[in-house]
Amino acid sequence: MRYKNQTIVIVLLATITILAQCKKDDHNKDKNTDNDPALIAAGKDIFRHDTFGDEDFWSGVLHLDKAILGTKHGGYGGGVSPKTALAVGLKVDANALPADVVSAIRSGAIDLDDPATTVALLKLNAVVGVKGTFNTSGNLTSVGITCASCHSTVDNSFAPGIGKRLDGWPNRDLNVGTIISLTDNAQPIASMLHVDEPTLRSVLSAWGPGKFAAVLFMDGKALKPDGSVAANLIPAAFGLKGIDLTTYTGWGDISYWNAFVGNLEMHGKGNFHDDRLNNPVKYPIAVENGFWNVTHNPDLITSKLPALRAYQHSIKVPLPPAGSFDVQMAGRGKGLFMSKAKCNTCHAAPLLADNILHTGAELGIDDFEAMRSPTGKYRTTPLGGLFAREKGGFYHDGRFATYSDVVNHYNDHFSLGLSAAEKQDIIEYLKSL
Repeated sequence: MRYKNQTIVIVLLATITILAQCKKDDHNKDKNTDNDPALIAAGKDIFRHDTFGDEDFWSGVLHLDKAILGTKHGGYGGGVSPKTALAVGLKVDANALPADVVSAIRSGAIDLDDPATTVALLKLNAVVGVKGTFNTSGNLTSVGITCASCHSTVDNSFAPGIGKRLDGWPNRDLNVGTIISLTDNAQPIASMLHVDEPTLRSVLSAWGPGKFAAVLFMDGKALKPDGSVAANLIPAAFGLKGIDLTTYTGWGDISYWNAFVGNLEMHGKGNFHDDRLNNPVKYPIAVENGFWNVTHNPDLITSKLPALRAYQHSIKVPLPPAGSFDVQMAGRGKGLFMSKAKCNTCHAAPLLADNILHTGAELGIDDFEAMRSPTGKYRTTPLGGLFAREKGGFYHDGRFATYSDVVNHYNDHFSLGLSAAEKQDIIEYLKSL
């Protein structure tokens, strides 16, 4: 009997070893395919232009196509002119504009106060992250959104809000709440969240630029315990290769979160399953709406996740503009970062992150947002390209408005004893990343 038990144990151990090796091989295979130029190119197109069939939500339910058109052009309300679109943080891809359109904009021949101009820009596929569908008569019939709506901006090289695309940069000007509030049919969302429509619109207007409350549509928590609005900063999508958990609270890897967002936030048509969301106490909205187990036929999302991951992993960390930081101070700050300030304990090179989850107490902050996630913790945010996400503040919710606020927080929390000069050196180093 002992021999038989030993045999069973050996077989089990061998099986576990084989499974672990298969998993490792699959992971390495994924890493290798990330370097496939064809896959990256496909992912770029998906990132910029694929709506995953979400038009049925943004137009079919929220009627945002009609909001864009306005009463004058067959919709409702005043319509959305280019000036209005830019004011709520939408961006225009200058490379998508023909030469004659560029000349007309510069000369003032194109009316930027007319919603018809917005429709014309949609026809050119020039509105970053928003895709219009047109019938054979050239009339706008629906709109959808893409990954680029939140995770791309422009360099303003043509005009404010108009320029070359900067994929992976968080659009911290985008006022998602205000855009959703353009709908004349907010009641379905209000009903889902068990609030009246005025309350919903009040919450949406309180998000502000560059913020979105993804987990609201899982747990229904619109406010923090202190009464402030529970919305988080739109994160960067660059420099993520090697980062195991791509969300502030470590929900999952990049493909998991792309599937989560594509299905549950963009309202695309794909398949998604996560038993962790099947928790009526923690995620009552998700359970009521079946968000833990979503299926569509055809599935317009799952097959695109490898290419989307490959493209996102290909987006390099942007370099800060020349002259935006003091080189000598940054050099001293780097030394402090790696020694007295102990920053590299969590933000170690080359990722400037540790792929480890931390409690709120470890970071010296509350655990409200962490406890909304399945992990109950916060992941370490990679620091590369901080200058590109400085707008709106730092941390998941922008609670620290400036570099100085972050450094002072850690100096106090860890009793580092940094002098004013040392703090400034570290700030200049952070600016250089």
